[in-house]
Amino acid sequence: MDGPDAGATGHTGERVPLDRALLHVVLHEPEIPNNTGNIGRTCVALASALHLIEPLGFDISEKACRRAGLDYWPRLALATHADWGAYQGATPGARRWLFTARGGRSIFDVEIGAGDHLVFGKESVGLPDEIVEAAGAGEVEGGSSRVSLVCLPMVEGERSLNVATAVCAALYEGVRQMAARGEVLIEPGPRGSVLRPAFSAPAGRGESARRRF
Repeated sequence: MDGPDAGATGHTGERVPLDRALLHVVLHEPEIPNNTGNIGRTCVALASALHLIEPLGFDISEKACRRAGLDYWPRLALATHADWGAYQGATPGARRWLFTARGGRSIFDVEIGAGDHLVFGKESVGLPDEIVEAAGAGEVEGGSSRVSLVCLPMVEGERSLNVATAVCAALYEGVRQMAARGEVLIEPGPRGSVLRPAFSAPAGRGESARRRF
């Protein structure tokens, strides 16, 4: 099922509509609840959305989240999708970055923009071969699918990163790029630096931010 009715958290703790999330994290058939919980918390902190593609390896019901102490979960912009096809159908036109250790450009060589979808595979095997191969073929053929393969660089011989670690690194690299382009604001706050997405910036600031959904 699809559930696009939640909101992301703005700089005041208010929720914003899913379609105004700064970035979108997509987890394909996640298996480990702690990883997804950590990723959800990072999404809340960065006014970003989380998409979960079923089947899931755990329960995300309200009761289960309350029992796990996920007090931030109600503030998460969350959507669930029955399968990859349902996710694609629910997000037409989205620009998707597929993270894989099997090829693709470095995240430091691509331009991540507001509204982009960052797609990660399950912990045990990553993204399915057919999804990765279809994206790779589209890049080689110069297609307009707006799907690209990307990776996080590692030293030679290492296999992969923990998915929650990878998501955190990718999200913050996206935010860094947008801040460098003036598309988000990072300002001093009472407890450190504060991220202000364009949609929550004070009046007269951030109007020129580019958004892609």
